[in-house]
Amino acid sequence: MQKDGRNIHSQMGLMELIQEIGFLPLLDSGIRGYSAEEMVDEDCRYVVFPDGGWDWPLWKWKGPVVTEGDCVYGKFFAGKAGFISREWWPDFYNYRRYSRPAPKEGSIEETILLTLEECENLITRELRAACGFDGPKMRSKFDGYITRLQMAARIVTEDFVYPRDKHNRQYGWGWSLLTTPERLLGRDACLCGRTPEESYERIRRQLRTICPEATDKQIDKIIR
Repeated sequence: MQKDGRNIHSQMGLMELIQEIGFLPLLDSGIRGYSAEEMVDEDCRYVVFPDGGWDWPLWKWKGPVVTEGDCVYGKFFAGKAGFISREWWPDFYNYRRYSRPAPKEGSIEETILLTLEECENLITRELRAACGFDGPKMRSKFDGYITRLQMAARIVTEDFVYPRDKHNRQYGWGWSLLTTPERLLGRDACLCGRTPEESYERIRRQLRTICPEATDKQIDKIIR
């Protein structure tokens, strides 16, 4: 997918594209051309300098896009991160909440959600510590729970937090500041007047319009 042959070359252009198409994976989606990474200009992609430094405009844009772009961000697409416009969020929320049942009482997933709701927002490592996942080899296991909760539209990324060096300059890849969609958007903004099945078909039609050459299997992988 490369609509009209356009390449995105600015943060504003990325925001406009998300509003136009509704759903946009950040990186490889499994559908050729259908990701922000593939749709930005060459000079906005990841580059490593001879001195070991790096630059990646797309990566730097994602924080402001999340906070200013009228969209929702999280690991929504087959466990990979991407953007969903607020216009399309209610249908996505509606279908995923139906297709992925709420955490069972007393489960680790319930503990994570209750902790996050109580604290309102936490970066991943703070949430992991608050839930007692501070032992050896616990990071990847905890991250798996977080991904499943994001896939179920129960956790989203509110912003990105970056460490700072002694000169107060940001560095590194940044940490996701997690919260619930109800806190971020308000409960009313998550409600949908359609049945989950109707939301699924509506999303499917939209993705088919965006990616006409994709197979049914590829489309379903994005939705489910």
